Amino acid sequence: MRVEHGQSGRQIGARAAAIFGQVERPGARRINRTDGTTMTRSTRKKHQSVDDRLRWLAPHVDSFRTWLGEKGYSAATITEVVRLLACWAEWVRNAGFDMNSIEQGFAASAAVFRGGKTARAPLGAAALFIDYLRNCSLLPPPERSPSPEEIWPVLPSFRAWMHEQRGVATSTLDTYQSTLVALLATLGGDPSGYTAAAVRGFVLDRASPHGRGRAQGIAVATRAFLRYLVATGQCPVGRDHAVPGFANWQLATTPRFLSTADVGRVLAACDGEDRLRDRAVVLLLARLGLRASEVAHLGFAQIDWAAGWLTVAGKARRDERLPLTQEIGDAIIAYIERARPRVTTARVFLTDAAPVCQLSRVAVKCIVRRALDRAGVDSPHRGAHVLRHSAATAMLGHGVSLSGVGAVLRHRSPSTTALYAKVDIIALVKVAQPWGGRLPC
Repeated sequence: MRVEHGQSGRQIGARAAAIFGQVERPGARRINRTDGTTMTRSTRKKHQSVDDRLRWLAPHVDSFRTWLGEKGYSAATITEVVRLLACWAEWVRNAGFDMNSIEQGFAASAAVFRGGKTARAPLGAAALFIDYLRNCSLLPPPERSPSPEEIWPVLPSFRAWMHEQRGVATSTLDTYQSTLVALLATLGGDPSGYTAAAVRGFVLDRASPHGRGRAQGIAVATRAFLRYLVATGQCPVGRDHAVPGFANWQLATTPRFLSTADVGRVLAACDGEDRLRDRAVVLLLARLGLRASEVAHLGFAQIDWAAGWLTVAGKARRDERLPLTQEIGDAIIAYIERARPRVTTARVFLTDAAPVCQLSRVAVKCIVRRALDRAGVDSPHRGAHVLRHSAATAMLGHGVSLSGVGAVLRHRSPSTTALYAKVDIIALVKVAQPWGGRLPC
């Protein structure tokens, strides 16, 4: 539509209405004016306030806020959780549920509050409120399905035997759990009936969708379980030999590591008062070569501040002492004094966000991954173990022998440390033989 010079706004509006038609917004109200013309005024639905929507839950809202504060949530987060709870409570009330049927309302709302993180947020606030009601015995505890240990009593017996006889760590047995549950579900709970063909078929079927590393883990878990069954007389002798092996050529790969410059960038990405914990975690990984589980389980009793030692409980329940350097000690003290939540626990590292709890092995890996992202380090290997390899290669670069590297990394076999000889370029140059062929033209 072309607008001619000198046309008034009313004339332009009349022409637009004639061309496109008069379109009224939903909820608009027509008003007659004194000059005979009409105008529309939109009427918006007045939304209820948070207090109005929570009125039917009012006897519990204040104590819910107090409970969240005791769990470590900040005042701003508590306010947001209550606001999201009001959104959920309004839907539940309109759907016909009340306090006597609030659990049914929570189950029904799962189909409504779904999708992205924002859409699921009210359901998350409701889950916290349900937990609060159960904690106060206002709701009965949820019905839980039996655990794998209750279904198959052989699992806790296997874990206890591996702890006592083999010294296997709990974290290692946790990685075995999913494979062993699938084994028992597939072959049954009577080990005396396991045949070699059935065992071999289970391992191959279980490992077929995965790569070599995961396939080896499945074979190791199955073999360890069968050896326990043989040792305790529950399975025919030699049944563990039915587990197939997977190709694993020794020293075929090269260590996954970051350069010294990249490690420095990762540490620089952990500077600041809000990342004191991350800096201490990364230093323990990159300087001492600790494993993610060893950092997560680090306790105050393992640190000897006076002598400058750090006692690490490694594999097979072997305690090893490592030097506590000034850099690492300062980072841990800075975190304890200025950033660590005031929670009574023997663990050093805790989560930042509420509810505050002990750091897990997976959380340590996430800390490293986020630090790599902030530093802009482009590496195909983004787990915590890449810093352990980086610590070994850095020591070799500074002239430390392979035996010294093995002592710091706490390797039980020198062949494990021999892998790092591939990155010791200076030593390899000394032993390299001259090329016997002809030079290219």
